Amino acid sequence: MRDGRYVVVIVDDHALFSQGLALLLESRAGDTFVVAGSTTAGEDAVALVGREAADIAIVDLALPPLGGVETIRRVTAAYPRTHVLALSGTDDLGLATAALRAGAGGFLGKSADPEVLVAPLLAILAGVRVVRPDLLDALLAAGDRTGDGLLERLGPREVTLWRLLARGLETSEIAKPMLVSERTAKRMIASLLHRLGAANRIEAAALAGRYGLLDDSDDTTGR
Repeated sequence: MRDGRYVVVIVDDHALFSQGLALLLESRAGDTFVVAGSTTAGEDAVALVGREAADIAIVDLALPPLGGVETIRRVTAAYPRTHVLALSGTDDLGLATAALRAGAGGFLGKSADPEVLVAPLLAILAGVRVVRPDLLDALLAAGDRTGDGLLERLGPREVTLWRLLARGLETSEIAKPMLVSERTAKRMIASLLHRLGAANRIEAAALAGRYGLLDDSDDTTGR
């Protein structure tokens, strides 16, 4: 805390959104929160949280190229006492699940009324998970639909590749632990996305969270 107020940082690739959010918090709850800084790059989030000793980080899940889920994972790993609220422009169940598994204390759509943002932040600081009731019901229902045999249809190398992809690694970074060339890794990724039915890497990462692959503590990157 700083001067009796909770320190907030914002990680969002839309600077205008960050500025608007900061103004809202300061005007509605300036006696409770102080927005200490923001960044448009997920790669800078950990340094920002550490520099400002942030109590809470508000992270947009659409953060190219690192991705919001990986950003949350890095922040919570480096600063486990910092609470995270994930924001998304969609209500993607896989993405919500991945964000919560990565350590977020809550998930809200950007379409949510910004006027009610203060209460979720206070709840997260109190250790309460924040998810809209309708989204929570959908997440619970989705939990019963993951036993479709997808993991059983994938080989060990494909599962390893999926985990690496879900970490937000670049193709060159994936090629090294897979012991293949970058060109081959690119082909393998395209094939995996097809098998998963994922349109892109973000969808594949969200799906990995739904199947629990992001909970695996094994670091196949060697980092």
